[in-house]
Amino acid sequence: MTDKAMRLDPEPTSSNGTQHHPNGSSPIIHKNGISTSTNGHASPSNGTVSPHQNGFSSSVAKKLPSFFGHDRGEVTRLLIQGLADLGYHSAANRLSQESGYEVESPAVAAFRNAILQGQWSEAESLLFGVDSEADGGGVSISNGDWHHLGGLKLADNADPNSMRFSIREQKYLELLEKEDTGRAMMVLRHELQPLHHDRQRLDSLSGLLVCSSAEDLRSDARWDGAYGNSRQHLLQEISKSISPSVMIPEHRLAVLLDQIKQSQISKCLFHNPSSAPSLFTDHMCDQRQFPLHTIVELNQSVGEVWCLEFSHNGKSLAACGADIAVVIYDTITFQVRHTLREHACEVVYVSWSPDDSKLITCSKDHTAKVWDMDTGQRIVDIKHHNQSVTTASWAPDGQSFVTGSHDKQSQLCLWTVDGRPTYSWMIDYRVQDCAISPDGQKMVTISSEQQVSVHNFVTREEEHSFLVRPRMTCVSISRDSKYMLINMADNEIQLIDIESAEIIRRFLCHKQDEFIIRSCFGGADENLIISGSEDSKVYIWHKENGTLIGRLEGHSQGCVNAVAWNAADPCMFASAGDDSKVRIWSKEPELSSSRRRFSSHSSTHRGHGGRIVYGPSASIL
Repeated sequence: MTDKAMRLDPEPTSSNGTQHHPNGSSPIIHKNGISTSTNGHASPSNGTVSPHQNGFSSSVAKKLPSFFGHDRGEVTRLLIQGLADLGYHSAANRLSQESGYEVESPAVAAFRNAILQGQWSEAESLLFGVDSEADGGGVSISNGDWHHLGGLKLADNADPNSMRFSIREQKYLELLEKEDTGRAMMVLRHELQPLHHDRQRLDSLSGLLVCSSAEDLRSDARWDGAYGNSRQHLLQEISKSISPSVMIPEHRLAVLLDQIKQSQISKCLFHNPSSAPSLFTDHMCDQRQFPLHTIVELNQSVGEVWCLEFSHNGKSLAACGADIAVVIYDTITFQVRHTLREHACEVVYVSWSPDDSKLITCSKDHTAKVWDMDTGQRIVDIKHHNQSVTTASWAPDGQSFVTGSHDKQSQLCLWTVDGRPTYSWMIDYRVQDCAISPDGQKMVTISSEQQVSVHNFVTREEEHSFLVRPRMTCVSISRDSKYMLINMADNEIQLIDIESAEIIRRFLCHKQDEFIIRSCFGGADENLIISGSEDSKVYIWHKENGTLIGRLEGHSQGCVNAVAWNAADPCMFASAGDDSKVRIWSKEPELSSSRRRFSSHSSTHRGHGGRIVYGPSASIL
């Protein structure tokens, strides 16, 4: 094989000196909400409250059997909550009355109301308990009796100090928002500081005292104010530390149904549905609907093909590589729509705008260009970088984009859609690839110095970074903006949680140790991982369990450098290789009688822009 221009850079000899965090050291953060409807216990007959009751009266529990082995009280409470979530409030009330179960006790309902109404002392009393005779106070619930409250039952891993801190922090911020600085300082000194919890956060809260306006406070604290969603968010966070038997998590029935679906999906190797699985039947996708067969070979590129990407509407495919031209194919006819020829050197990357009206091309000639896809004309020429432009990524609104480069002076820059620079990140590493999350909140970069960095794309600040041992070649972000997928030059692809940097899953068996290979998410709901390989094959894994489900042969020699899945057609993806070919893969064709004679010999016939191929070309594992 000839010397590849897309060979990985040699190991870097210098460090950038910044602080790094080890990959996988932080836990995943699971966010559970709470229901705004009542949440789970039967009212005691004597009008008093036992905060540890589990939502049923003893008379009901003794008389009625379990529900097919499940706790009848838990099932009934979930049904009441689910009916309320569906909007059937009358039905929920009737079920509660007939069964004798409630979704939550009066104590839980009072605690919920106290948080949402900003009654902070009452919220703490309800949560942790208070002796009315000891302190002269108390909380009246249900029948109005004053009594000792033991507090709500907490989860086994609950940290009461942290829960108190969160409540008092909200109280402090709301006082600052109302410009009641004196009372806010009292809360800081006499309620927050004595907890001796999170000294760094205390220092940050102290710094908010100098904010000149409520707007500055909300901006600096990254907090949306008393009349935003902050109280609801506080309630959601605290509910994670309350026993689920006392306070059922938000939309719990829907969550359980999702888990059932996900369990079935994880067992369905060829999961690539055109519609969501039904709850009425066990789910299993038909293997014949899976894209395991080459249907077209596109051969308009000269030299190795390094990168390709479908437009978001699935109607076009851009391919680039050792040829200085970028070829745009129509994916209906597979004819060439445009050939973009203004770069002076190899083109290493392409990126479609969110509305598919524009395309960015990045080249070793140190430039990035933006093209109008209706006319095929260049409309912007970025000549800012002094080294190869390795990557580009569009903001979700399509009004700006980022370019990354091996340049040591201006490695990562933000541009308006008409090519005006608006921001440059002050970093000291060379950018290999970058991706902006679909929700517009995060930007992930990988460097030649083996560093992964996660930036807040809104504030432009780095949130965290970590080093990895092998060199990395590409990064992509999932549609839900939760995960990044990174190719490693040690025969491994990693699925990583963006917030925690924890490795969720590793994908193995392909070969990559020398050249740049670009993988991607695939399938109708991104339940697949697909990558090229240095052994001339395409590999497909099940994302949820890491099972290798397909090893596809098709490229005749060298490396399969890139793959791209058609988001508009879940049964189509493309691969690009050193053999100068772009192969289009789809499900097994419905062969007509006139074509059936070709299938046994895998014969071909030529069409403009590509070669039509019939016959299987997959190894199913």
